[in-house]
Amino acid sequence: MDFEGTVDKIMPVTKGTSARGEWQRQDVVFEMNEGSFTRKICVTFFNKPDDVARLREGAAYTVSVNIESREYNGRWYTDIRAWRIQPKQETPAGAPMPDMPPIAEEPAYASAPAEADDLPF
Repeated sequence: MDFEGTVDKIMPVTKGTSARGEWQRQDVVFEMNEGSFTRKICVTFFNKPDDVARLREGAAYTVSVNIESREYNGRWYTDIRAWRIQPKQETPAGAPMPDMPPIAEEPAYASAPAEADDLPF
């Protein structure tokens, strides 16, 4: 799933060691504008310190995430993990449109209804 959002806050790094080795995770809060509503989404970057280092608060990005929920002791926990992030490509307001083919002229219509003798059927 992809969404577009602005970086609201970059949280501190959490590090640890597991049976598979060392790991690092960092949460980033994005703000999404949906019409007149603003929603915040906390996205986890797991073992992606270079991706988080490129983020700037207030900058807009397109974020690709995987969403997964799991149950533990009767409670459900949801994880939103980023797997790709790209700066949002904004087009300037005065940017020209790409070359478009010319629009064909509309056919001229008669101002009076056709007579029964003039119809092709």
